[in-house]
Amino acid sequence: MEKTDYAFRTVVDLPYEEALRLIKEGLNREGFGVLTEVDVKKVLGEKLDVQFRQYSIIGACNPPLSHRAFTKDIDAGLVLPCNVTVYEDDDRSVVTIADPVVMIAVLRNPNLDEVAREAREKLKRVIEQLEGESPA
Repeated sequence: MEKTDYAFRTVVDLPYEEALRLIKEGLNREGFGVLTEVDVKKVLGEKLDVQFRQYSIIGACNPPLSHRAFTKDIDAGLVLPCNVTVYEDDDRSVVTIADPVVMIAVLRNPNLDEVAREAREKLKRVIEQLEGESPA
């Protein structure tokens, strides 16, 4: 797993469809539901008539954590749900999960820090689980 300034990223030796399925399963295990899923390839094809690689943007929500965030700052919805991208890269897949600590920091509300850290730990486990599914 690679940490950027704003996210966690991994490249796995799995086809796109399998990586997408496994990331959704991992999110579910950590208490996240999929609120939104954007098929970027389809949207760009329909709206711009262009070819693009397989690419999905997932909006994931953990209801208990979201509720805690909303009770501490009603504007938390500006940085929720947690965004996850999955895209194909030749015969591998790249998964990136936005770091909730970084995203919530824009609200400048220290009352949200604990919730963001909990979300971060859960989402890091999702990536670690996915890496465990990838062939060595």
